Amino acid sequence: MEKIGIKNLIGADVRGKRVLFRPDINSPVNAEGEIVNDNRLDKTIPTLRYLVESGAKTAIIAHQGDTLDYQNLIPLAAHAKRLTELSGIKVDYIDDVCGDAAIERVKALKEGEVIILGNLRYLTEEVSTFEKDVKLTAEEMEKTYLVRRLAPLFDVYVNDAFSAAHRNAPSMVAFERLMPSYAGPLFFKEYEALYTVMHNADKPVVFVLGGAKISDAFGMMDKVLADGVADKIVTCGVTGVVMQLARGVKVGAKYEKWLADKDLTVFVEQAKGLLAKYSDKFVLPVDFAYEKGGARAEANLSELPIDDAMFLDIGAKSISDAEKAIASAGTIFVNGPAGVYENPMFAEGTDRVWNAIAKAKGYSVIGGGDTVTAAAKFIELKDISYVCTAGGAMVRFLSGKKLPLIEAMTSSK
Repeated sequence: MEKIGIKNLIGADVRGKRVLFRPDINSPVNAEGEIVNDNRLDKTIPTLRYLVESGAKTAIIAHQGDTLDYQNLIPLAAHAKRLTELSGIKVDYIDDVCGDAAIERVKALKEGEVIILGNLRYLTEEVSTFEKDVKLTAEEMEKTYLVRRLAPLFDVYVNDAFSAAHRNAPSMVAFERLMPSYAGPLFFKEYEALYTVMHNADKPVVFVLGGAKISDAFGMMDKVLADGVADKIVTCGVTGVVMQLARGVKVGAKYEKWLADKDLTVFVEQAKGLLAKYSDKFVLPVDFAYEKGGARAEANLSELPIDDAMFLDIGAKSISDAEKAIASAGTIFVNGPAGVYENPMFAEGTDRVWNAIAKAKGYSVIGGGDTVTAAAKFIELKDISYVCTAGGAMVRFLSGKKLPLIEAMTSSK
């Protein structure tokens, strides 16, 4: 792996020092606000344990939810409780981000103690809409409320939030300018896994791209194909339908209206360009599943369009094609499920694709909250070579885009 000029926490002397620890523990929650996937919490524990055993006085800042998923914007009390249960380390919580109560609690920390401060997304400066609309530089972020209030209290900043590396927020890129800063072991594991896919992968490399958030797939496909990173791309989910639309296939009025209402038809032209340059690199779906009379039905391309159908899974032939591509791969990268797996009627594609990946001999990397949740439903995550905590950061890394966190850490104090 390339040297990226970021200091590693392991080996650093933090005994007796106040450490501001920024992991990403943003986790899927159910309607009752209960955490339903521990992946990011589990992977935070080694860094947390190192800080505790090294005698640091640790305050954790982290986010949960956002303006775009307000239903997930909950206090971090559940995260403190779950981290305590998973690690055996007592993790306290205070429902205050950087007010007077939080500051007094940080000042009172003793060696080996840990507290999580309130949800960062309580602060306007930390929500994604602020980042999008205001566009502060890292230098300007030194003047934000969060940084002005917390920076004077700490001796060391530690970031282990590679999964949020694409976020240009004060908690991610400003503290590095003001104090000695280190990346935790998870940061380096995430970076190395994705760097391996990009530069040192065993061939052939097969990307499996599905799900409903097709901007992720289209954000990376041209880059990984142009650079020779991907040898084959298996498209399923909404991406697979859009690729067939680009070939001139009409799928039906209801589904095409749904795509238009979601502003997803804009990707059809991009798909046409990809197929024109790399037609032999794609494994496209050739049949789709839909509901008919209360049961699963499948239609091949010659039977389309079906105007009243919503295609929520790939069909049997497409599943078989995906399984063959996966079995032959030296490296497999996955982002997104094959279909609407939450509905048992349309779970077959996702189920069989995940089981093919679990059984494959190739090195496998998966990432993104929905992807990990889907995988965990059908297979043991230990059967995946590396489960990445990153979603958006992973996509941008594989798209060749600069990540604000990496830029901030490489130029830190």
